[in-house]
Amino acid sequence: MAEMKPEEMIAHPPMDQLQGFEYCIDSNPNWGEAIALGFQHYILSLGTAVMIPTLLVPLMGGSDGDKVRVVQTLLFVSGINTLIQTLFGTRLPTVLGGSYAFVIPAISIIHDSSLSRISDDHERFLQTMRAIQGASIVSSCIQIILGYSQLWGICSRFFSPLGMVPVVSLVGFGLFDRGFPVVGRCVEIGIPTLILFVASSQYLKHIYVRRLPILERFSLLITITIVWVYAHLLTVSGAYKHHPERTQLNCRTDRANLISSAPWIKVPYPLQWGAPTFDAGHSFGMMTAVLSTGAYKAAARLASATPPPAYVLSRGIGWQGVGILVDGLFGTLTGSTVSVENVGLLGLTRVGSRRVIQISAGFMMFFSIMGKFGALFASVPFTIFAAVYCVLFGIVAAVGLSLLQFTNMNSMRNLFITGVSIFLGLSVPQYFFRYTSSAQHGPAHTKAEWFNDYINTIFSSPATVALIVAVFLDNTLDFQGTAADRGMGWWDRFRKFKGDSRNEEFYTLPFNLNHFFPPS
Repeated sequence: MAEMKPEEMIAHPPMDQLQGFEYCIDSNPNWGEAIALGFQHYILSLGTAVMIPTLLVPLMGGSDGDKVRVVQTLLFVSGINTLIQTLFGTRLPTVLGGSYAFVIPAISIIHDSSLSRISDDHERFLQTMRAIQGASIVSSCIQIILGYSQLWGICSRFFSPLGMVPVVSLVGFGLFDRGFPVVGRCVEIGIPTLILFVASSQYLKHIYVRRLPILERFSLLITITIVWVYAHLLTVSGAYKHHPERTQLNCRTDRANLISSAPWIKVPYPLQWGAPTFDAGHSFGMMTAVLSTGAYKAAARLASATPPPAYVLSRGIGWQGVGILVDGLFGTLTGSTVSVENVGLLGLTRVGSRRVIQISAGFMMFFSIMGKFGALFASVPFTIFAAVYCVLFGIVAAVGLSLLQFTNMNSMRNLFITGVSIFLGLSVPQYFFRYTSSAQHGPAHTKAEWFNDYINTIFSSPATVALIVAVFLDNTLDFQGTAADRGMGWWDRFRKFKGDSRNEEFYTLPFNLNHFFPPS
């Protein structure tokens, strides 16, 4: 038998675009399927949109009615920002929703002595909301400047596929605490959701109805509907009547108090909570939460597109900064970032269509105005969302690992950088989390509150820690003569807009706007 040539032994050569997608970024399913898929993305976005206000509003002294208004506002603004990003930003099929990165600086503002001493709960809620709005508005300027000045594009010259592996991977892996630890709070709902979701999306995905793989496309919608009905039956039958309060909060479908507190129709509007207030310390702490680009790279791969060039990323960061400005004006308690779970859903459904995400943005705005109907969908127990996160966050993490195909993993240097970056990216934030849980404040605890927020926010983010470690090591450790090992030969042609002909197809602005804003 003749010996196989080395090139013949490579069964899976590296690929610029992920294969096997039914619809990529600029191809669209029929309108009926697109609307159903858009509604599915809307349902998935409800998890974060409800969880962040549920966490923060009670700490501010707000009522259930205040919480509902914040949820509605967050969804409405998320719809606006998603449309802006898909039309004029990166143009990737990304849902922009609330960001947990803003929770730490927001809690710091909530605990500020000048606000916490206000005795009237409603007044304290309003004053705290206005302080958070002011900090968000100021912090948005950093992202707007970094994006539109092309400073982020200049910084990206220090990035490589090797350096991006830990960053994109930890966009998914770094959210592990929102997965099974939350499922475990109500296993009788969480475990069936996880099993049914995996079974329907993977083992039964070849079941077709009218030439449509119905379970692969809509496994999330079907799973959530079935388990939601099951959870409601448990609730009304009194199954949790004598259980601890924590169990009831995580299992019952009637504990969010959203439906009873929601108005029938309410249109969110800017400055609805009053004029924002500005404080330098609050704003500086909030600035550390604004940057996030790893999810854009994952979204590009799961939309079967080429990696976004530096110019496109800068454009997206600039518009994301505008989105945070809009968050501050409307009062959402958080800033906007790419919804990681919705990025994972692109891969699970094998539909990376931009139009589907734009339709989901329409659902966000519509149901945020129709308060009672939106509150009905938002009453899904968070345990159900946590179960599907276990799958979707894992998909995004795997996308990050897939970038290793462009690097030389037979190099000890590359193994060192990858391993250390991923480990520290998980370990350092875990230390900060445990320290904060036990001491009720972060490891940085000085008299300068802005400095504490700055350090505690940065090092509580797995993707940010991984970015710092990976980029530093990749550009300082034996970097001369290692361009090929780092994957730079493949990466270089995607750094410039005109470096690859496909960039124009995927990332050109609509309405001939490229003539007025040519790629730099």
